[in-house]
Amino acid sequence: MGKGDKKTKRGKIAKGTFGVSRPRPSASVEPKKEAPAKKKAKSKK
Repeated sequence: MGKGDKKTKRGKIAKGTFGVSRPRPSASVEPKKEAPAKKKAKSKK
């Protein structure tokens, strides 16, 4: 288990490959959408 072992995360980093132990970083990081402002309910008198 080391840099030569292509099944480990360290080996994937050394070879520059991706897989189950080293998934690709998600490029589609979407900003959180803000919830629309709720209208205040008019109080009935």
